[in-house]
Amino acid sequence: MISRLAYRSRQFWNALRSPRKLVARESLQPHLTSTQYLLFRRMQPSEQAHAYQIFKSLKASGQTDPDLLAAALLHDVGKILYPLSILERVMIVLGKRFFPDVARGWTAGTPRGLRRPFVVAGRHAEWGADLASQAGANPRIVELIRHHQDSLLPDTDLDTQRLLTALQVADEQN
Repeated sequence: MISRLAYRSRQFWNALRSPRKLVARESLQPHLTSTQYLLFRRMQPSEQAHAYQIFKSLKASGQTDPDLLAAALLHDVGKILYPLSILERVMIVLGKRFFPDVARGWTAGTPRGLRRPFVVAGRHAEWGADLASQAGANPRIVELIRHHQDSLLPDTDLDTQRLLTALQVADEQN
């Protein structure tokens, strides 16, 4: 519980003081096509910084799979459809902590009103997978993005499950 609170607090402060310096295109070019790079750039600066930190974490841990590294950079791209403010992000964290059943129930439907941040939190992986697919990402990248919040994938090979786990661990730590 305390480690989760510390993680969310760190995320909050990082979002508030998100770097204005963009990630160098050269460092992303080997991992994203031009279309995927443009998709990455549409994310909020704090989301770009978060994705790049996950990417760097995976590389530092010895991960070299190109699909995993591309998925790390694009895993939250679905949030570009409904960008979240800091206050909405706080609502998600507090809602999940103090009203988990209500928060879970609010992830369905149209992203409007008080449900908006919860719908975005619940559906951004699905939306991101669709956007990545439209941008030419291969099926394994799309699958990693679509399921980056799911615990286990049904009917998935062990290698893809291993990559998904690596993505989730890096996401949780960053």
